[in-house]
Amino acid sequence: MKVLISGGGTGGHIYPGLAIARGLEEEFDDLEIIFVGTKQGLEADIVPKAGYDLKTISVQGLPRKLSLKLFKSILKTGVGLIEARKIVKNFKPDIVIGTGGYVCGPIVLAAALSKVPTLIHEQNAYPGITNKLLARFVDRIALSNIDAKRYFKAKEKTSLTGNPIRPEILKKDRSEALKELGIAEGKQVILVFGGSRGARSINQAVIGLYPKLRNSNLQLLHITGKQDFDFVMDKAKEMGIKDIERGNIMIKPYLYNMAAALAVANLVISRAGATGLAEITACGIPAVLIPYPYASENHQLYNAQSLEKKGAAKVILDDELTTEVLDKLISDLFTYEKKLFKMANASKDLGQPQAIEKLITLIKDLLGV
Repeated sequence: MKVLISGGGTGGHIYPGLAIARGLEEEFDDLEIIFVGTKQGLEADIVPKAGYDLKTISVQGLPRKLSLKLFKSILKTGVGLIEARKIVKNFKPDIVIGTGGYVCGPIVLAAALSKVPTLIHEQNAYPGITNKLLARFVDRIALSNIDAKRYFKAKEKTSLTGNPIRPEILKKDRSEALKELGIAEGKQVILVFGGSRGARSINQAVIGLYPKLRNSNLQLLHITGKQDFDFVMDKAKEMGIKDIERGNIMIKPYLYNMAAALAVANLVISRAGATGLAEITACGIPAVLIPYPYASENHQLYNAQSLEKKGAAKVILDDELTTEVLDKLISDLFTYEKKLFKMANASKDLGQPQAIEKLITLIKDLLGV
């Protein structure tokens, strides 16, 4: 069986594609997979490192306003469509899967026009423009969030599958994770992460909590992102906080062992990217979400509000985030732990730990195998 997968631009589009590829490899013995992306996107680095061939096409996002750049983008997308049709013709895939990003447009459209079975996977509560445009042409639409269904006219094409997550996230034992991270038993753990891009507002608000948390019964695991680590460390030293590995406040630029961090967390403070939320809900963790305000189509706000209205999270807008606001919310949640418990249950209810199995079933149904 030949499978062509396209997704690019951000890790949120690429990693679901890689998860689908690995899921298919476990299901089928005789399988050939190639990815389609751009030379400029993260996929140019991530996909080959994951062991898959990557074909590239010429395409770029369409500006929202009428301008010379818009016409150049349309022209480049036209070239990308010609390149995409050539890839489809030469590879002869049995199915083409798009996991988001503008690179999916030409390749999924080329496949649909060639009568090749097609599926797109939408990770966010508010669909990206590419998937909304492709929806009328594809055979199936897999959703990570049920709230996205309202934005697709062909409701009969949609299926709620969830967003595939790393298997180790669900396997990690809490006691084992506490030892790995050097955290004592019996402590409530607040996990903070915002990624390397756009996390300065979160880091600044959390730094203000240090004086209070250093003498509390709460353990803070603050993942600053690499670009903000020195900034945070300088502020911590000004407060006299030096033991950042074994004290109540643990500060790290990056954590490769996120499975352990999620296994111990009683509350997460983070942005609202689809992959992170899929992992948080699969683990049943309550969250305080600060959506990245410059995300395309403001999709992180939709993601965050979706969890909040279902009782799994509290949302603070980026321009309203302060230490005082965050402190009041944390104090309220840990003082009245029933609220935290209810949020944890709501988060667990939203989790889709079997997302990859559901996606593989959807693909098999589409192929009739």
